Amino acid sequence: MNDFMYFAPTKVVFGKGVENKAGEVASSYGKKALLVYGKGSVVKSGLLDRVKKSLDEAGVAYEEFGGAKPNPTLAHAEEGVKKAVDFGAEMVIGIGGGSAIDTAKAIAHGAANPDEKLWDLWTKKVPLTKSLVVGAVLTMPAAGSEMSDSAVLTNEEIGKKAGINTDFNRCHFAIMNPELGSTLPKYQLAAGITDIMMHTMERYFIPGIKCDMTDEIAEGLIRCVINNGKKVLENPSDYDAMAEIFWASSLSHNNLTECGRGKDFSVHKLGHALSAKYDVTHGASLASVWGAWAKDLYKEALTRFVKFANKVWNIEGDDEETALMGIEKTVEFIKSIGMPTTLNDLGVEISDEDLKALSLDATMNDTVKLTRIRPLDAEAVYKIYKDALLS
Repeated sequence: MNDFMYFAPTKVVFGKGVENKAGEVASSYGKKALLVYGKGSVVKSGLLDRVKKSLDEAGVAYEEFGGAKPNPTLAHAEEGVKKAVDFGAEMVIGIGGGSAIDTAKAIAHGAANPDEKLWDLWTKKVPLTKSLVVGAVLTMPAAGSEMSDSAVLTNEEIGKKAGINTDFNRCHFAIMNPELGSTLPKYQLAAGITDIMMHTMERYFIPGIKCDMTDEIAEGLIRCVINNGKKVLENPSDYDAMAEIFWASSLSHNNLTECGRGKDFSVHKLGHALSAKYDVTHGASLASVWGAWAKDLYKEALTRFVKFANKVWNIEGDDEETALMGIEKTVEFIKSIGMPTTLNDLGVEISDEDLKALSLDATMNDTVKLTRIRPLDAEAVYKIYKDALLS
């Protein structure tokens, strides 16, 4: 087991109707909040009004900032920064899924550093040394942004999607009512289930490190998501199953499943390049390339893929056939919940030149090699993309 530092400071308020406690929770962090949300579902459902009523009762003033996009953009976040600064916000609360929460994080960073360009902070050209308080009212289990140290923005001007990892991304509080997931479109819920699995698997397959406790957590989390994912897609009103998915979303990406092993977000790099260029749903972008990625790399991490097949899918054996069966079962599950398992399934036209451009984007113009399994340069990434297209 490698050395590690685990830091998970988020106060989690979990259960039925807990959005009505938003004001009580937020009031201990400040008295002026910018409320960030997406395209209006939180308005139509009445959630925003419930949160606002709770804030009013707790004496927390607020301004609204809607319009967060499924793939959060730099330009929109910059608008939010200006609004937060003008209002004198002491905290930023994302109401929605990962997109709203990531946008809230970006606004918090920019508002705390108004003299710096947000993209310079995001790309670490300028060090991020302070931020505002960030809170979350979660409506969708997927990105895990409510407890993670990461956030992602797309700079549409240059066609680049980039993430930043910092403890300033850690939400001070996260309010989670699994009932709110019952009205999600099934495609979005399936994309969220996929993202939760990917967050866990991106940490799991790194070879050569013994971490039995971390492995047990990761394997159990994936089994839980597979079992309960099917249930919530069949019946989104199944509160117990939805609660398991909500909690798995948080645990999959708060660094718990990487303790002693670390992480390898190479599939996310491939997915980010796809969603930046084609604006496809994040979970779908990951699902479309995972099978090709796994088949390309499993031999160099054979014991990990075999263990995955054993513990997650109950496939007996200790050889390549077992590893491949585990990969196929995973791809079959992803397909069974309505997610794409090839690039062709994304429904966009992708030329060979596009694949080469995507490979350069994923590897930062071939200056970064991906994965801790076997280093992947742009040419190797191009092969995975091509395999994903033809699968």
